[in-house]
Amino acid sequence: MDLILQPWPWYVSGALIAFVMWLLLYFGKSFGFSNNLRTLCTMCGADKFAPFFKFNWKEQSWNLLFLVGAGLGGYIATNYLTTPDYVVAISEATIDDLSVLGFAAPTAYAPASQFGMEALSSWQNILILVTGGFMVGFGARYAGGCTSGHAISGISDLQPASLLAVVGFFIGGLAMTHLIFPLIY
Repeated sequence: MDLILQPWPWYVSGALIAFVMWLLLYFGKSFGFSNNLRTLCTMCGADKFAPFFKFNWKEQSWNLLFLVGAGLGGYIATNYLTTPDYVVAISEATIDDLSVLGFAAPTAYAPASQFGMEALSSWQNILILVTGGFMVGFGARYAGGCTSGHAISGISDLQPASLLAVVGFFIGGLAMTHLIFPLIY
């Protein structure tokens, strides 16, 4: 049990991701989390309203297992594989930068003040979450996939468009972190 409760080295997850990508490429599949939203919308009848949703969703149904597994894995990890005294390992410089913006050092993977139920008590947080969600959804659609699809699957498949998208993701992330985030908070 100690093996599961402690953080694993980066190279273990890297090797596992590489193995999964090899399997996907071998079987002619491509990985992407945002594809699940298109599949779910099509399953619910969106193909009757927009041509974008007209495709054989059953060919993508295997990817829904990943969606379910991610949610189930997160639930199991949070409720059964986390010790009560666990503290997220964050550098002191990051904690200092967060405190300047008015955030306490997080005690969990995501700060409850921004992503927990208490975030719904502030209109500013609700507006930020809704706007951010819209921008992520629009960006994933406009870029033809999400960060995981482009960075993991697209680059593994040697797609130049995915490399360009990943460069754009990094530029956007840096701009958000250093320019926009301090303005919001």
